[in-house]
Amino acid sequence: MEGKFEKVKGLLSSEDTLLLMNEINLGETYYILARERGVEKAEYFITTILPSLSIQGVSNDFQDALAAARIKADYSIAYADCFAVSTAKKEGASLVTGDPEFKKIRKIVAIDWM
Repeated sequence: MEGKFEKVKGLLSSEDTLLLMNEINLGETYYILARERGVEKAEYFITTILPSLSIQGVSNDFQDALAAARIKADYSIAYADCFAVSTAKKEGASLVTGDPEFKKIRKIVAIDWM
């Protein structure tokens, strides 16, 4: 079985796969990097690394916030994760994760497990 790193690397280098990431999850990535590695590393990721990746950011409107809130009301998962779920559902995409918390929502969106 391929490792998580190899799987992510393959997705990022694939020209056939459109990768989407909700802006809430991009913000979450920033604060986790800032907290664990420092603000300088987080800024470097946002300004240098992220633009070089084949990831399309997805913005939210009020309907998107409501969709995430409805998922949060029905499932016991983190609110930011609800935005990832609602984005995948809205876009007809699968969600790529290794987080076992997402097992709770596997009936409402396709999961591509790492």
